[in-house]
Amino acid sequence: MQMPKMLNQSDDHTYLSSYFNSYMVKFNDNLFSYRLSGSYLDKTTEFFNNCDNCDFTKGKVKDYSFKMGFEKNFSYGAIQPYFAFDLGYRSDEFSGTLTNANSENYIVSSRNRGFTITPALGLKLNPFREISIFAEGNLEFFYAWGKDTSRDALNNSTEQRFKKGEFLFNPVSVGIQFHIGRSRI
Repeated sequence: MQMPKMLNQSDDHTYLSSYFNSYMVKFNDNLFSYRLSGSYLDKTTEFFNNCDNCDFTKGKVKDYSFKMGFEKNFSYGAIQPYFAFDLGYRSDEFSGTLTNANSENYIVSSRNRGFTITPALGLKLNPFREISIFAEGNLEFFYAWGKDTSRDALNNSTEQRFKKGEFLFNPVSVGIQFHIGRSRI
């Protein structure tokens, strides 16, 4: 998945792979599925800041989100394409060290918190009545407010506050759904 831009990241956005970091609960009324989802990511990452080969930044990113929305199937057979739309809250924090071209080290942190709007397209396969396997991709609009801070060896610190919007692409999420309950015919 694509992560929000941290500090003055030169490669625009970072893609991180993760496993078993999202959970979703769906309630189905035979017309729509109402979705509640949450995710948590805690990984180390590294990137160049300001420009390629300028400031090397290494640290830990913590990202979590909570979303709610709906899902509408286009068909009701064994293969079900669907459209989904979620609204939510996301928090993204980075803390680490930055080494500039003069080999000076800084302690840096970046925090983004804001709201998300996420349309998604997906495909479900139903090999059994109680289980579905799904794959979906989405484009998330993330409007965030936050701050970037840095502190040098002499304990001089700077802080920059901002508000920004950005699009984050998640090419594919794959999962398994377990159907609990009975359908009435």
